[in-house]
Amino acid sequence: MRISQQTIQLHNEKLFSAHQRKFDFIATEIPQVESIIQKLIEFNVAIPSWALGTGGTRFGRFPGGGEPRSLEEKIDDVGLLHALNQSSGAISLHIPWDIPQNYQSIQQHAASLGIRFDAVNSNTFQDQPDQQFSYKFGSLQHMDARIRKQAIAHNKEVIKHGIELGSKALTVWLSDGSSFPGQLNFRKAFQNTLESLQEIYSSLPADWKIFIEYKAFEPNFYAMTVGDWGQSLLYANKLGPKAYTLVDLGHHLPNANIEQIVALLLMEGKLAGFHFNDSKYGDDDLTVGSIKPYQLFLIFNELVEGMDARGLNHAADLGWMIDASHNVKDPLEDLLQSVEAIMLAYAQALLVDRKKLNDAQSSNDVVEAQELLQSTFRSDLRSIVAEARMRAGGALDPILFYREHGVRQSLVKERGTVFKATGL
Repeated sequence: MRISQQTIQLHNEKLFSAHQRKFDFIATEIPQVESIIQKLIEFNVAIPSWALGTGGTRFGRFPGGGEPRSLEEKIDDVGLLHALNQSSGAISLHIPWDIPQNYQSIQQHAASLGIRFDAVNSNTFQDQPDQQFSYKFGSLQHMDARIRKQAIAHNKEVIKHGIELGSKALTVWLSDGSSFPGQLNFRKAFQNTLESLQEIYSSLPADWKIFIEYKAFEPNFYAMTVGDWGQSLLYANKLGPKAYTLVDLGHHLPNANIEQIVALLLMEGKLAGFHFNDSKYGDDDLTVGSIKPYQLFLIFNELVEGMDARGLNHAADLGWMIDASHNVKDPLEDLLQSVEAIMLAYAQALLVDRKKLNDAQSSNDVVEAQELLQSTFRSDLRSIVAEARMRAGGALDPILFYREHGVRQSLVKERGTVFKATGL
């Protein structure tokens, strides 16, 4: 299913008058509104191939109808999202769930929808039907050199797939760790993992990066071999200039100061980018901005300040991706909501008066600093985000368009009701 530009234009015409009133009202208060709009137009968030189907937990899954049955249909769904919001112009593939059968055909298909291929993701947290050894007790950390070799070979294979598709980064997330005291020698596990990563690193093309993702807990509940940003940074520093730390918003202990982590990684030049989601308790993988929108804004506040301090391109120099699980929602609606929340937090961060904030910080004016941030966060910039989306060719109200045009119903009619799209 494809959405025509003409259909989007007709949708926008119906909503334009109301939108224009809201936009004109807020735009008169923001001298740099055109600069913010341009940055919003340039900013894109990658969609992971595994997020296009209904998520689930270890207790069960309740898949919805119309889920994509192939990699081509997953790309089609990203194309639907991108047509509506013009901010989802990349897909991140998970290997081996989404191995292309014909690279040229897949690239042409994606390009026809304005989609590029973002980082490729390896999987050593599952046993695949055709693998020789199990990852029950780890992969890159494993005491058995044969199992480490198997996991290394898989990551090298993922790099090869990525090269063919035009990707420029490999994301490695390890479920390695231990669930009970005494189960694992921490020092040996770290050394084994480092040696494995060094071999993978040596296979990276010159213009590639490796993103090392961390997680505080799950599936192991006593210790994770890459359990926090400090451990990830240790690996990245030891590996070399092409290695970076990837931040997943759900991969922290409760109440971790993620914005501080972001600021320090940016300062060190070792921030890879983000997997965006939200959480109430742990790694809940909820819709971005649905629980802690102020935290999301504070993270983007540090991102904008830190990227500008280093002269980074906001749109291109870090990796931006959603990593969520839509257990009870239509996945496409959930992804539209997540991208909207990201764009809104980014717009708010661009609006922060840096000079006033720096002056307040320099003079220890705590009240003024808080007032500046909170007043910016409370500014309703939704019409500015919508204006940027409309100028780029997207819909003024993507969710409304999606529902009024029965996109899910059309997908169900086309694909049926029983297929599960993800590899979990």
